[in-house]
Amino acid sequence: MINDKLKLIKQHDKEGKIKVMIIGLGSVGNYLLTYLLSTADEKLEIIVAGRNADKLQCDVNIARVAALIRRQNRSNVIVDGTCDLENVDSIAECIRRHKPDFIVNTSRVYSGLKYGSISWKNVRAYGIWTPLSIKYIRNIMLAYEKADGKGVVINTSYSDGTIPWLKSAGKAYPDFGSGNLNHLLPRLKFAIAAEKGIEDFWNINVDIATAHFHDVVISKEGQNEGLVQLINIEYKGEKIEIDQDYLLSKCVISMPTDSKRNMMNASSNFDIIASILKAIRENTKTKFFSPGVFGNIGGFPVIVDGTTDEPKCYIDESIFTMEDMVLKNRQSLALDGVEDIKAGNLVYTDALIEKAQKAFGATLPKTVHFDEIDATADFIINSIINPALEKGLNK
Repeated sequence: MINDKLKLIKQHDKEGKIKVMIIGLGSVGNYLLTYLLSTADEKLEIIVAGRNADKLQCDVNIARVAALIRRQNRSNVIVDGTCDLENVDSIAECIRRHKPDFIVNTSRVYSGLKYGSISWKNVRAYGIWTPLSIKYIRNIMLAYEKADGKGVVINTSYSDGTIPWLKSAGKAYPDFGSGNLNHLLPRLKFAIAAEKGIEDFWNINVDIATAHFHDVVISKEGQNEGLVQLINIEYKGEKIEIDQDYLLSKCVISMPTDSKRNMMNASSNFDIIASILKAIRENTKTKFFSPGVFGNIGGFPVIVDGTTDEPKCYIDESIFTMEDMVLKNRQSLALDGVEDIKAGNLVYTDALIEKAQKAFGATLPKTVHFDEIDATADFIINSIINPALEKGLNK
């Protein structure tokens, strides 16, 4: 399926137009719009979709003007204010009308709140938010199927769990997720460069396969929570050996906690699009890292091979075995509060249920079926998020 999408992108690129649809124009969407405009790509047409046309147009206007000041804006931008993420039919009509080559979901059900500001210090896990994270991408994928979508779909919110959940329920699911590993890899490269005295840090190659929890715990605390990670480091064809505990301890980099953090997630979305286009246009191979890729739990290294007439994409198993990557990802996701995802069910860990009860006075269900997503999302908002905000538990 993904290879058919890549073949179509290659055809459209030859014809002179690639369409990228950004659904939701919050901070992630705005940063992504800026990065796409900065490519000065005349073939690129960007569709910004949401339900508040006036707000979308204002944000688009400033991005377009700023990009043209930098002499980079050569892309057409279209605003579509008819896309209501609560309404599958309106999303389907939007997809049907524009026929995008890429769809990037940057939307959030509870906008303006970094969920981790509540969950990390209170329950030390992000998996609690999975029913919220899946709600809009579920609607988008239902609409995508209804509209007979043909484009590559990239999801932004907790893809380690949401994409596998969609797949396990037998629903259409995004091809890739953004974030997580892409946030961690630069930290590792900076740390390795400092330790080894490497000036061209961008030429350090790091391979890793792990889930959301370890992106967070390594980035915040510089440790692996007792679970040794799959990490391979090379520079100019030579393997670099560094004690893992020492290396991870050097990955703690102070960063803002407000919306500026979303530069990283937008960059991850951008990297997936840019990697695919580079492979296709330059007849080469590219690699990026993606959570939830092809419906798998956790994050994996991905190869896009554009060296033949028919481009293809696959998980890179040249460094780590698939068996080892699957195991590490499942172990990492369990530390994030998700015990399993199977047969359309999200299964929380007993440890997370106990922590949530103690921290928030709210009892999570052990299992959330796909049909219970909306009810559980409402429960999380009303019984956890709103009371936590009132108590200042996000401070």
